[in-house]
Amino acid sequence: MTRSLRAVALGAALLGVPGCQEAPAAPPPRPAAPRPASKDLSAEDYVMPALPRAAVRLKDAFGGVHRVEVEVAATADARTRGLMWRKSLPAGQGMLFIFPEEEVQSFWMRNTLIPLDMLFINAERRVVGIIERAEPRTLTGRSVGVPGLYVLEVPGGWCQSVGVARGGTVEFEGLGGVHAEP
Repeated sequence: MTRSLRAVALGAALLGVPGCQEAPAAPPPRPAAPRPASKDLSAEDYVMPALPRAAVRLKDAFGGVHRVEVEVAATADARTRGLMWRKSLPAGQGMLFIFPEEEVQSFWMRNTLIPLDMLFINAERRVVGIIERAEPRTLTGRSVGVPGLYVLEVPGGWCQSVGVARGGTVEFEGLGGVHAEP
């Protein structure tokens, strides 16, 4: 066998051996710089475009109706950001989270600076559970253990102050065309 044929045969044999591969033509790209540790994230790390607005009408235990002006978080990015970094949330305002599927939802308060009430609402638009005064800046998962399609966050203590309780009904205004995205 000639010298060049031996080199070709040896190269072919090496390529067929597990763990042996032809060397890449160029060095692989350098990995991106690591993101800062999550405890170091700030509001600037989560810049969000303006969210759609709507209203939620909740019936209280006495038959009264309470209207909440909401921002609608219907995308994965908007649901992830939620109300993080807000320094205040006036009574009568909140955020409505819409999920693609009705399932047990769980929220945490990392990077959320204010206490919140969380109302878990099912597809039939009934309040299936409430977490009151969720403690800010915590990683504790908060869930009511019942499937829901929506979660409404309002200022901490709001539910008790207006008499909204589990079992109440909910109506939405201005959600036409807004659907949850995965």
